[in-house]
Amino acid sequence: MGVFVRALTLFLCLGLVACAPRGIIVVNPVAQDAGTNYPIFYGTSRRADPARQYGSRRSENVTFGRLDVSVPPDHETGAIEISGSNPDPRQHFVATQDTKFSGADDFRAALRKELRSRPSGERLAIVYVHGFNNNFAEGVYRIAQISHDFGLSEVAVHYSWPSAGHPLGYGYDRDSVLFARDGLEELLDTVQNAGAEKILLMAHSLGALLTVETLRQMAISDSSVLRRALGGVVLISPDIDVEVFHQQAMRIGKLPQPFVIFASEKDRALRLSARLTGQPNRLGTLTNANVISDLEVTVFDVTDFSTGLDGHFTAASSPALIRILSLLPMLESSFRNDRAGRLDLLQGTVLTVQNATQVVLSPL
Repeated sequence: MGVFVRALTLFLCLGLVACAPRGIIVVNPVAQDAGTNYPIFYGTSRRADPARQYGSRRSENVTFGRLDVSVPPDHETGAIEISGSNPDPRQHFVATQDTKFSGADDFRAALRKELRSRPSGERLAIVYVHGFNNNFAEGVYRIAQISHDFGLSEVAVHYSWPSAGHPLGYGYDRDSVLFARDGLEELLDTVQNAGAEKILLMAHSLGALLTVETLRQMAISDSSVLRRALGGVVLISPDIDVEVFHQQAMRIGKLPQPFVIFASEKDRALRLSARLTGQPNRLGTLTNANVISDLEVTVFDVTDFSTGLDGHFTAASSPALIRILSLLPMLESSFRNDRAGRLDLLQGTVLTVQNATQVVLSPL
């Protein structure tokens, strides 16, 4: 019992430090002229709260909308600069427009219009699924930050599932992952039907568990999204038991490609998660691909870039790593048929173990 209490206390401290201050949506149309603007489409299985944002309560119906987000000109790579109720558009992330759609049809029409503004062959969407202890605003701001820092041209879509948004809400969040599977599948279907030629699915922490569970149920139902539209999966610090992931992957069958996992031995949040669950082997701390070598995955070991509390989101919070990973879009087509050889262009060590590729990245 003493070990559990110590782990819970550390988990609480980690969550409080990592998430203060908390993100809120503040709409300021004037901020559009201050920073760089990104349209973020979203679907959420959170229930609306009295402030017209979305809270931690669960909704069986998916609500759709769009938030235009301004990334401040003073933004530092890897950071999300947030404030309280009166953010400065030159220093903080701010929403410039808030559009709520009456249903999936209106959302689909608006997303189709955004996709068709791109040339054929470039009508791509990236769907981001947030992790543990995130509120609605934090997930929206995170995909805006990722789009900005990596220079992504894909249309950004966010799936916000009903996390408690509290460091002591781990049990609630794990149950919410199971609750939210159908909503994520509905969102992916809607994005495909809006005309997305390919979908990149990116998930963090417990959002990775939600994502792989959803892929599993889509495989069982022979989903057309899984068969035709899904152009890749990226799991960042996935909070999934390794044995559970292996069984999920076997049920999915052929994994979408590329299928990328970012892991770090210094991920303190996942080490604490391992204590709480009693399952020491988390996919996000896996730095030896041997145990999943029969799966066609690429494991990026980013341990050398993990510092302090950032070890739980190193792939999107480390400026040095972001500079390196920004090379991947232009390399992806090159290493599709020769992953070990082409990935060796990156700074680090590349190992191939049966079907899996392991890349140990090193700072330049």
